[in-house]
Amino acid sequence: MVNSTPDKNNITPQTHSGPLTLQRKQSRTARFVAVETLCHLYRQRLPVKPLLDRAVQGYGLPGNERNLTMQLVYGVLRNRQYLDRILRLLSKTPLRKIDPIIHQAIAVGLYQLFFLERIPPSAAVNEMVECCKTAGVPKRLEGFVNGILRQSIRQKTVLAEQAQRDETGAEIVNHPEWLVARWKKHFGAEETLRICRANNREPLLTVRINTVKISRDDFRQLLEPHEIVSHVGNYSEDAVLLPEFQGSITAIPGYAEGFFQVQDEAAQLATCLLGPFRPGSTYLDGCAGLGGKTSHLLQFAARHGFKVHAVEPEPHRLGKLQENLARLFPGDVPVIHEMNLQQLPRRDLPLFDGILIDAPCSGTGVTGRHPDIRWNRRPEDIARYRQEQLALLEHAADLLAPGGVLVYATCSLEPEENQGVVQEFLFDHKAFSLTDCSGQLPEPARRFVVDGCFAPRPEADIDGFYAARMQLK
Repeated sequence: MVNSTPDKNNITPQTHSGPLTLQRKQSRTARFVAVETLCHLYRQRLPVKPLLDRAVQGYGLPGNERNLTMQLVYGVLRNRQYLDRILRLLSKTPLRKIDPIIHQAIAVGLYQLFFLERIPPSAAVNEMVECCKTAGVPKRLEGFVNGILRQSIRQKTVLAEQAQRDETGAEIVNHPEWLVARWKKHFGAEETLRICRANNREPLLTVRINTVKISRDDFRQLLEPHEIVSHVGNYSEDAVLLPEFQGSITAIPGYAEGFFQVQDEAAQLATCLLGPFRPGSTYLDGCAGLGGKTSHLLQFAARHGFKVHAVEPEPHRLGKLQENLARLFPGDVPVIHEMNLQQLPRRDLPLFDGILIDAPCSGTGVTGRHPDIRWNRRPEDIARYRQEQLALLEHAADLLAPGGVLVYATCSLEPEENQGVVQEFLFDHKAFSLTDCSGQLPEPARRFVVDGCFAPRPEADIDGFYAARMQLK
């Protein structure tokens, strides 16, 4: 039985007056920035990446510190319930009564002690105590953090075993209960457990080779002198996996030259569903975002000779889209419309031969790659996204030429956002028919086709995704 820390180290509502705030008075380390970022996430339902980027840039962390910060933040988010279980085994204080700064400092410390073997335990403890000092917390709370972490070292073997299950004996899956319940209903208990386990692993770094500039084999040869391990992708013909790379993406050889774009294999395959591509035709990426699929369309355009349009209204994403396209295809810029798809005027444009709607969604298929999603989402978000998705398809239908292809894609696992949206759209638009997408996919990827749609669930080498290919008569 794990012993609790002494009562004098337990935090009670009377220990401090109101939430502690992080003070900016000493040099900032990766661990401090990780705690600060997790605290912001605790208070706000915001995506973690912009929070993390802003903190790293604001404090001017060097590359190695930035990488450690990201590893700590994402590691805590992927193992949140497991780490909280350890804390509950060591302390009698309810988690809701522990100030967020103290809570996250302990979580970051425990993650290092239980998951990062290369970091000496004493260093992990001392650094977290230093973080508390930098944050300006009272000394008694520094002592609480120090006591919890040191006790976890002494009882590590027992804790590691006990924390695998919750108080009821159920396996800790590190996903919110409402989401687990949904998946059990739709996929069954065994498949839900498999999905959760897949999401809790660190995802593979996958890139799409820009074959306009370099072949996949030549790119892999470019990596060899730098001792970067690479494998060809399992499903997409242009994919390369970098299973051991831990540095900055910009440090990968060929980045500045536009030889590759970071993109999971599922997302790579979605663009293929617009095929077969016809010379002289015109295609639209209706939700361009950062430009992953737009740049893939340009890659196909260079081979087949067609025009590409892209829609992106949000200024920050638009800037990133333009940066990526300038790096990958300098001088070969698509027609970019700085507006929402619904604002795109039909009268001023030709009808498109193919439209890709990579719709905003709950993102529950990529919670392994973006673990903040699982904690930020709420059940009511799904219905809200569904309405937005249907509105996008409604407008896209009016922009498509006869015989054209409309591809609807999400990175969600939820039937309401996937099959449900497609079924409702087809019911209201009798001129469209669902076509089997198998013929547009490489043979290895066809195992993910369900009822004619591309629908992989999270695995070690591919994200959860959904894509339907519909054709206008």
